[in-house]
Amino acid sequence: MTTSHTAEPARGLRAHSFNAAAAQYAANRPSYPPALLDAVEELARRPLSGARVVDVGAGTGIATNLLRARGADVLAVEPGEGMAAEFRRALPDVPVVRGDGNALPVADAHADLLTYAQAWHWTDPARAVPEALRVLRPGGALALWWNTDAVDVEWIAESAERTARFFGVDIPAEKRGAGDRAQADPTGRLRFTRRDIRWSRRVPLDTHLANIGSHSAFLVAPAERRDAFFAEERGHLLKVFPDGVVEETYDVLLLVATTP
Repeated sequence: MTTSHTAEPARGLRAHSFNAAAAQYAANRPSYPPALLDAVEELARRPLSGARVVDVGAGTGIATNLLRARGADVLAVEPGEGMAAEFRRALPDVPVVRGDGNALPVADAHADLLTYAQAWHWTDPARAVPEALRVLRPGGALALWWNTDAVDVEWIAESAERTARFFGVDIPAEKRGAGDRAQADPTGRLRFTRRDIRWSRRVPLDTHLANIGSHSAFLVAPAERRDAFFAEERGHLLKVFPDGVVEETYDVLLLVATTP
C-alpha cells in the first residue's frame, strides 16, 4: 500500500505534469455538451447570463469559454504556469489569476457561481468547501463536474482494462467512473444534487490517443513504455474503428450545491 508520504509527492508530480503538456491538453481534451450548462442553470436556480462566475482550476479555458458564451462574467483561477499561459493565448480578454481551490485569491461574497470542471479532485475538500462558502454570495452555487468514460460501451470498457493492466493497478482516476466523488464534501456543510449527462464526440484516432495521453497518469509514465502502449492501443482501436474516426462516449457527472 502506498503511504501518505509517497502519495503526496506523486500527487503533486501529476498535478504539475499538465503544465508541460498544456498545448496537447487544449488541442485534444473534450469539451462539454450544452445540456450540462442547462443543468447547471437549473440546479443553481439562475441563468448564467449576467452571473459572476469564478472558474477554478480553469486549465486551458475549455469550461471558461462555454460559461462566457452563455453570458457569464468569468474570473478564472488556475494554479499552473503552463496551463495559465495556454489559457491567456486562447482567451486573452478573460482575467485569469494564479491560485487554487484550497486558498482562493478572491474576495468574500464575490461570486454567484463557483465552478470546477475536472478540477475538484485536485483540491483538499476540507479546505476547499469553506473557501467556496466564503467566496459565494448568499444563494450562490458550487458546481463540480467531470467527463467520465461510459464504461458500459464495450470498446471503452476494454480500453479501460488495458489501461489498468498498463499501470498494474486498478483503473486510474482519469479512466474511472466518478461515483465516489458524490462524497465531495467531508465537512457536511453542503447538500449536492447529482445529474449524469451522456454525450459523445467523433474525433480522429490521433486526437483520441492524444486526449488519453494528456491525462496525468500517462504524462508522468516512462516515455518508452507509454509510447509502446499507445502503439498497441492504436492497433486495438483500428479494429473497432477501421476508418480511423473514434466515437468517444462520456457521462458527465455534475454535482451542484446552493448556499443558504
